[in-house]
Amino acid sequence: MIYGSNHIDLVNDAFWFITGISALLLFVITFLMIYFVFKYNRKKGKKAVNIEGNTKLEILWTVIPVILVMAMFWYGWIGYRDLKNPPKDAMIVKVTAQMWKWTFEYDNGVKADSLYVPVNRAIQVNLHSLDVNHSFFIPAFRFKRDVLPNKNNSIWFLPANVGKFDIACAEYCGLSHSAMYSKVIVLPQQEFDNWLKTELVKKNASVTQSSAVNRK
Repeated sequence: MIYGSNHIDLVNDAFWFITGISALLLFVITFLMIYFVFKYNRKKGKKAVNIEGNTKLEILWTVIPVILVMAMFWYGWIGYRDLKNPPKDAMIVKVTAQMWKWTFEYDNGVKADSLYVPVNRAIQVNLHSLDVNHSFFIPAFRFKRDVLPNKNNSIWFLPANVGKFDIACAEYCGLSHSAMYSKVIVLPQQEFDNWLKTELVKKNASVTQSSAVNRK
């Protein structure tokens, strides 16, 4: 079962694939290095022979790395492609970054310091910054996206489980960068709808009260 969001399996697969290749290469290279150290030890009187013009060997050590690099590229590409193409019915949330906090705004004008979303619903977050470069990072969901001034970025996800997950800024943005944390709070659909209605009522009441004060 996917825990967190729909992107986890793709990112985890890419991570373990690259880690596996790296571990295999480390083992092979280390084994051969130790093997040749003992085989051609000067005390044994053996001398290595230089090999020149071995076409098969040159093709082999060219083709194998190319295949491995292309395989890693493919894993990365399919994950990136998925992140860039949200479903048409995704719920849109505007995310604003500034030193040193996040603000989340919904279509009805409700704003919050935490990202409230319904479970099993595609969420598209549109990202922009009011000041410097930031990076929207949800570790449990395995994705992050740069948040830049004068440029709009977006990313989407489908939360698969109810719960609370950290949101961090992954780009150093000044003195209190390390404190720029928030939460994505995944709720059942009905609870989310109730929360959104409650916040809208509070917002409208606040606007009405402010207008009354101004008239006085």
